[in-house]
Amino acid sequence: MSQASPPPFLAGVIEGFYGPPWSPAERAELLEWMSAGRLNTYLYAPKDDLKHRAAWRELYEPSETAPLTAMIRGCRERGIRFIYALSPGLDIRFNEPAELERILARFDQLLALGCDDFALLFDDIPDQMRSEDRERFDTFAAAQCHIANAAFRWLRERRPNARFLFCPTPYCGRMAERQLGGAGYLETIGRELDEAIDICWTGPEIIAREITVEHARTLQSRLRRKPLIWDNLHANDYDGRRMYLGPYAGRPAALRIEVAGILCNPNTEFPLNYVPLRTFADYVEAPDNWDPRAAYLAAMQEWLPRFATHKGPATSEDLLLFGDSYYLPYEAGTEAATLRRFAEDFIINNQPDAGAEFLERGARLRNFCAALTDLSDRPLFYALHRRAWELREELDLLLGYVRAKQADPSATFHSDFHLPRTYRGGLVAQLQRLLALQPDGSFFPANAASPSHLPRRDEN
Repeated sequence: MSQASPPPFLAGVIEGFYGPPWSPAERAELLEWMSAGRLNTYLYAPKDDLKHRAAWRELYEPSETAPLTAMIRGCRERGIRFIYALSPGLDIRFNEPAELERILARFDQLLALGCDDFALLFDDIPDQMRSEDRERFDTFAAAQCHIANAAFRWLRERRPNARFLFCPTPYCGRMAERQLGGAGYLETIGRELDEAIDICWTGPEIIAREITVEHARTLQSRLRRKPLIWDNLHANDYDGRRMYLGPYAGRPAALRIEVAGILCNPNTEFPLNYVPLRTFADYVEAPDNWDPRAAYLAAMQEWLPRFATHKGPATSEDLLLFGDSYYLPYEAGTEAATLRRFAEDFIINNQPDAGAEFLERGARLRNFCAALTDLSDRPLFYALHRRAWELREELDLLLGYVRAKQADPSATFHSDFHLPRTYRGGLVAQLQRLLALQPDGSFFPANAASPSHLPRRDEN
């Protein structure tokens, strides 16, 4: 099925993480953010909606459809495309016609609620078929194309202008290189999937530091269409100790003409996403000389009033230092990197002059973390609390250590508040200390020296 002109560029937000779905109030606020930023697409795919993934065969009960109906209506009122995603890949039986009928029954239920656009997701699933499916389909990719094409034809008979998305099993460059889904998977998808179906892709990695124009162009030749970027840059569901408050970055402005759209799958905790989504909205409409750091600084100023406490407003300098501490997966922001450098210079490199610089910056950041407990915006506090408290504890320890060593470099340092089996305790922390992750992605016993050909580990 061909189209006379390219479909509209999709720019928006995916609710597609593992963890508690956003509340109706949070989704309503999201739509306000999106409308203000002229973002045009919302993809509904929360993994913890059981009927999106685990119980995909079951229709929603009437009591369950109200939030979806409200979101669909809210999107339509603001000119935002609502796309409903279904993820049947965990246990679908490709050779049984009844399975396709169950997919179509769900789509039909959503059509009745006002949804026009859909997605089928086959990500994060075993890449093997049942023996009964292998008797009918030559490859895993061919089986998925059969289901997706049939669902797409059914939908276009009812909604001729509908947008239809497909997420492949290997959805990043590394997965494709390792032939997840079987040899030639992407080429089969590109050849057999209807050319009007958009194919989702996260970039070279699941969480890609950069997505280049060259990467997108190479992928186009394999998929026979422009990819739709499912961007996990700010996703944090894979590491409960981290959050990402930094800007949309690592994607050149020229990438926009090489892809069918970009949808951001951000932090699980909704209140943390103001700056990531604000800067993404800027990126979508920015000139070619896109400056992520400048957009970040501007967005942080807009976000600053949300950090007021009952004692008064926060300062932009303190918020910037805090935000830089939780910047992006592969890098800290400038202010946090400077703080870390002073700490390392004093503690590791034995540079006494660095101690005073660390004490000034570290105390500021520690006090800001403590002040978050008094935030007037309680949902924001709840979203920040666990990580900010952990940072506060680490800073308390380091500040005490630096002060003690400044007073007496030969003294042994103890803390009354950071005791064995309590601080940095528990089974997970114990297991994490067993293996050391190297810069090339390899692991070695933590008590062994790093191989000589590898540089020292440098993690955020």
